[in-house]
Amino acid sequence: MTPSLPPPPATAASSGVARPPAAAASRAPSPVPASPALLPADTDDPAAVAERLDALRDAMLRAEAEVRARHPAVAPGHRVAAANLAHYLAARREDLRPLQERLARLGLSSLGRMEGHVLFTVDAVRRAAAALLGRAGAVPPITDLDPSRASARTEAAATALFGPRRRPRRTRVMVTLPSEAADDPRLVRDLVADGMAVARVNCAHDDADAWARMAAHVRAAGGATPPRVLMDLAGPKLRTGALAPGPRVLHAAPRRDARGDVATPVRVRLAPPGAPSGPDPADLVVPVDAGFAASLVPGETLELTDTRGRTRTLRVTRAGPDGASAVAHAALWLEDGTELRRLGAAGRVVSTTRVGPVPAVERPLVLRPGDHLVLTRDPSPGGPAPVGADGRALGPATIPCSLPEVFACARPGEAVWFDDGRIGGRILAVGPETVDVEIVDARPDGARLGADKGINLPDTRFALTGLTAKDLDDLRVATAHADVVGLSFVEDPAHVRAAWGELRARTDRPLGLMVKIETRRAVTRLADLLLAGLEGFPVGVMIARGDLAVECGFERLAEVQEEILWMAEAAHVPVVWATQVLETAAKKGRPTRAEITDAGMAARAECVMLNKGPHLRTALRVLDDVLRRMEEHHWKKSSLLRPLSISRLDGGG
Repeated sequence: MTPSLPPPPATAASSGVARPPAAAASRAPSPVPASPALLPADTDDPAAVAERLDALRDAMLRAEAEVRARHPAVAPGHRVAAANLAHYLAARREDLRPLQERLARLGLSSLGRMEGHVLFTVDAVRRAAAALLGRAGAVPPITDLDPSRASARTEAAATALFGPRRRPRRTRVMVTLPSEAADDPRLVRDLVADGMAVARVNCAHDDADAWARMAAHVRAAGGATPPRVLMDLAGPKLRTGALAPGPRVLHAAPRRDARGDVATPVRVRLAPPGAPSGPDPADLVVPVDAGFAASLVPGETLELTDTRGRTRTLRVTRAGPDGASAVAHAALWLEDGTELRRLGAAGRVVSTTRVGPVPAVERPLVLRPGDHLVLTRDPSPGGPAPVGADGRALGPATIPCSLPEVFACARPGEAVWFDDGRIGGRILAVGPETVDVEIVDARPDGARLGADKGINLPDTRFALTGLTAKDLDDLRVATAHADVVGLSFVEDPAHVRAAWGELRARTDRPLGLMVKIETRRAVTRLADLLLAGLEGFPVGVMIARGDLAVECGFERLAEVQEEILWMAEAAHVPVVWATQVLETAAKKGRPTRAEITDAGMAARAECVMLNKGPHLRTALRVLDDVLRRMEEHHWKKSSLLRPLSISRLDGGG
């Protein structure tokens, strides 16, 4: 049997869907039975400890032989890494804590930092234990994969995948490019100047032409050594489909003070549809005829009758060829076709125009505990529950589901989560065209569910084929413009091998592969996924913590991400720490204390990913500062003992 992680605990579903992972916080026993020869003795006798270490080493070598036989396609340059991973998995089948205590009491290494060089560490401790017994010559020579060489191997793999360091620190920064990067080369140049080492292009958004332009801007901004470009395939992502739009209505209201007087009027921009943003901030952008907007004069008054039948006036404050600005001192409700009247002397109507076209606005579903929601195979837009004259629901709300396999694989009683775990439900019934879900976890006053939101089915076993038809089509662009291809929602080693096969068949360029770990099944098969990844070069793993938290349980995420870091280090595979890193800083311009701590923990990975946001450059600069500081104190599981910076005995500062 190929060594692998123990399966995660099952999610309890006896009374609905438990919030992940209150019922999944404890670890299930390992499927590999403990070997009595490896169980630590209740003694500090060096001879007994040495015997246990010998047995541990024998188990590691057996695991190496097993992995070598089962995975003959591992690339020659990765065979040392595959052997070390086998050693690590064999060692971690046991609870080594009692043995660690005995080693510490003997003044020996407790094996706590062995991930990258397992056999070397065990042999070094065996030699020390033998020396205590006066028979050091009986222990074989120590392997040459020592800590320095192991660290150098991982750094070389990181350089091959992410490119050379762009800052005097180990950890690279990957940035998810926003859509604007396709047409704003200056934005890309600024990100490169601020330390972006890898540009991530999310193939779930925008289109092939935009991805190519983004990649071109990255190449142009980087000079002789541009940042690497990662094109992240969408994969078999479960998402909600379209919803029926609400009425084509525009609304804004003035801000009032404590007495109810208008403190800030509504700022209105009047411009033709599709016009670029004007110089003035606007609360409401009203599409109007270009000629009407261009003819307006500051100081003029506009009048309209809003959707509620109330007369409202606007005062023009600025006008120009790009449109006009105006202010209103009362709430405005406008719809497609609302008449806008231009008033002249004595309040006479000089000219008129019609508002429009007003874009349709998505009307999200509002779901409460106890509500029913039907996922449909039909892609037609869904909608809220129909309501009778008495206000009672006449049926369930509906929403399409993007993945047809759901209707064949889902089973009653299984959990379903929406929008990164914000809404939880339990499957009541499954049909050929529908899945009936009872909402059991949502805000009491209702949670909003929109289109294109993620769906997680952590209990469901899918029979997925790996690369989707869209992925295969997107690979045409990725092999032409990317340095690394991201493989999303991978759960089967065969999918990793298929991806390597596609890359080799499509290009002679040495493209890297990023295996994203984002489902419970991927965690349980991590060892096999890593070994499949080692069949090519370069390869890395991404801890996609958003979906992973929903799949494995929020409380279990800290444990899971640690174990992924350890196993990847054992395989000498570089890691990307991803999802919600400094998210508040990127969106609002100021990080939270918890985000700073999380960013500091991320310094143990070879790369950290930032998502897009209006304050992305601020988040990038904050992350650069945090990583520089933390790398002087910590690397992987080792504390680095530089001089303390916060206190001295003499009280000096």
